[in-house]
Amino acid sequence: MATSLFDQFVSPVLLGIPLIALAFVLPWLLFPSPANRWITNRLLTLQGSFIGNFTAQLLKPLNVGGHKWALIFAALMLFLMSLNMLGLLPYTFTPTAQLSVNLGLAVPLWLATVLIGMRNQPTKSLAHFLPEGTPIPLIPVLIIIETISLFIRPIALGVRLTANLTAGHLLMHLISTAAYSLLSLMPTVAILTTIVLFMLTVLEIAVAMIQAYVFVLLLSLYLQENV
Repeated sequence: MATSLFDQFVSPVLLGIPLIALAFVLPWLLFPSPANRWITNRLLTLQGSFIGNFTAQLLKPLNVGGHKWALIFAALMLFLMSLNMLGLLPYTFTPTAQLSVNLGLAVPLWLATVLIGMRNQPTKSLAHFLPEGTPIPLIPVLIIIETISLFIRPIALGVRLTANLTAGHLLMHLISTAAYSLLSLMPTVAILTTIVLFMLTVLEIAVAMIQAYVFVLLLSLYLQENV
């Protein structure tokens, strides 16, 4: 039995093997692989349509140079969405509820966008630190502020995803515990609490998908500034 509400976010270990490794591999096994034929089944057609529409909307503001990231963004979107949804199943573990995992995804991708900007257009990238027409006394302050805002971007990406998933899972845990405790004392209240839990579960499914989209969308905006 869990001794703390946050014990559900601890990575379980089986025979000395962290199950977080299996959680990372599982999403890739859930998606069907394309065959030689154009259309094989409805699931594969739906998957292709979703990836195509998502990639088109995401890359619309980017120029041709940014289209090279289409495969990375599409794969990252499906990967994050699968991991977020995985945590809503019973007896499963959510890797994206760990801040270290989210920062491990956010920092390298953010750093790649910054390095691309520094390599392709260093003058324009450095110009973000000092807007045109800034008064001379404010120049040091603005440079410090813009530098902090630049380095806080990957932290915000990881913390946003972690906080949203953690808050939702904790709320579901609390409501489910309350419904189970009230079942023998006040069955009517327990039924109403269960209905609220079901509605919250539907909301968490939407949150899991939206947060994956927001993560990738912000990365595309960072890329837009540097290509």
